[in-house]
Amino acid sequence: MEQKHPLPPFTEETAKQKIQMAEDAWNSKDPVKVSKAYTVDSEWRNRSQFINGREEIQAFLEDKWKDERYYKLKKEYWAHVDNRIAVRFEYEFQNENGDWFRAYGNENWEFDENGLMKKRFASINDVAINENDRKL
Repeated sequence: MEQKHPLPPFTEETAKQKIQMAEDAWNSKDPVKVSKAYTVDSEWRNRSQFINGREEIQAFLEDKWKDERYYKLKKEYWAHVDNRIAVRFEYEFQNENGDWFRAYGNENWEFDENGLMKKRFASINDVAINENDRKL
């Protein structure tokens, strides 16, 4: 049985560990590595998209990181209870035209008993920025 420690129920410390692990994985820009943190039948809402399962997650991330160059993400603990964690995040990227953006958002995560994320609901807004306004 696959397990991804730390396991729920989370303390504030273990929730923050889980968040840092997610940030590190996403910054690797490795769709396979990232997808292994999710259940095989994971459910996502990402902006207006509904994504189901690891295969769709991998395909989504491959496309995302083709379009979002120089991607850099920072996640921040917001709250947790039992097997759920709420996260605030921001990331920056450059599109194929050379324009820079910062995305702001919130995620709600729900984990199974093995520490794999079974639900991820993300609300995200993009803001155009100048290259010299980058923070990440």
